[in-house]
Amino acid sequence: MSTLDILLALAARPDLPDDARAMARLSLFDWMVCGLAGVDEPVAQALRACLGGEGGTPVATLMGGPRLPARAAAMVNGATSHALDYDDTHFAHVGHLSAGICPAALAAGEQVGASAAAVADAFLVGAEAAIRVGLHLGRAHYDRGFHQTATAGAFGATVAAARLYGLTPAQLRAAIGLCATRASGLKGQFGTMGKPLNAGIAAANGVECAGFARAGLTSADDGLEGPQGFIPTHADAPDPAAALSDRFLFTDIRYKLHACCHGTHAMIEALRPVAPARIAALELRTAPRWLSVCDIKRPRTGLEVKFSYAWLAAMVLSGIPTASDRSYTDARAADPLLAAIARRVTVTGDPSLTDMQVAGEVRLADGSRRAICHDLAAPIAHDRLAESLRAKGEALIGPRADLLWQAVSRLESLSARDLGRLLGAA
Repeated sequence: MSTLDILLALAARPDLPDDARAMARLSLFDWMVCGLAGVDEPVAQALRACLGGEGGTPVATLMGGPRLPARAAAMVNGATSHALDYDDTHFAHVGHLSAGICPAALAAGEQVGASAAAVADAFLVGAEAAIRVGLHLGRAHYDRGFHQTATAGAFGATVAAARLYGLTPAQLRAAIGLCATRASGLKGQFGTMGKPLNAGIAAANGVECAGFARAGLTSADDGLEGPQGFIPTHADAPDPAAALSDRFLFTDIRYKLHACCHGTHAMIEALRPVAPARIAALELRTAPRWLSVCDIKRPRTGLEVKFSYAWLAAMVLSGIPTASDRSYTDARAADPLLAAIARRVTVTGDPSLTDMQVAGEVRLADGSRRAICHDLAAPIAHDRLAESLRAKGEALIGPRADLLWQAVSRLESLSARDLGRLLGAA
């Protein structure tokens, strides 16, 4: 079975695993929280001003704003929900799923009058599709500089929108082919507004490509894997077997409890038992791929602090909360006390570690040494995870988080437009 065949089957699949559905609803809640928390970010304000003036039929909700055409709402909501870089991550896929796929599902769901439960299911199958495409592309795709949240994620957004639009298999094949010529996103944008925009582009591409196919546009028979298709042109060593699995891979999703790059979270967790403390040196070992992502040695802005092992280690060791987005300011990047601690941090790549692991040693000022390690892959009970995400939501958006949690708990009785009303301007 080809990856394209897998995507076609996922889009039409009526039975979805209960455990995957439960995790998808946690992601939907987390996505809505992150989006509402990000509505005042500069990238969100700029996109609302830009796309809000385009006109068109207002069929989908804008987070913190009015209604816009589906494509525009998906783009703004995607960028807005990724603005804080606080959304979920799938490490096998090497990307964020909810920020690029939930906005497409919600916009398409509102446009056609779907139920809220259908939106959640569409997100789930879209996310699973994105994971399979990401695995087929292989890690070399990410290491080469592509942002899989936007590249593989665009295919997931297309599958999600197509499911809600009720596309035929032939139309979905066309939509995926059209997405192959639209999907884009580069890691060179990390630390700038271009990174959250990548998520918005993925969501907008999904709505557009599914909409184009729905209107009758055709494309290459196999724009994904065919000659000069997306995978042959964007992957150095594609692995089609990696996309095959008898189980839903979405259940391996991980959630952020710190408002910074997920590649740094294992380090933060490893340092928490040590902090706050005076250190002479920190020698940290991490998966080599993270060195080109979150090892900015001298961040210049609050955004860049989120991608700096050394600065984040200094914050943890100084007792500065990493869970609050308010901790990541330009002033923090210029803090001489943090700079002094950061200079004592050495980061090296260790191929024996996975993307979710760190190891190392802290040398304290009194001369003692302490080994540190952490693995984000360690399982977390569903109830404990739900409790942590509710606490995160309350910290980010206050009592409004409880309204979102109640809504996610009764999706079967709500419509996509009901969800939209919860996200619109207060």
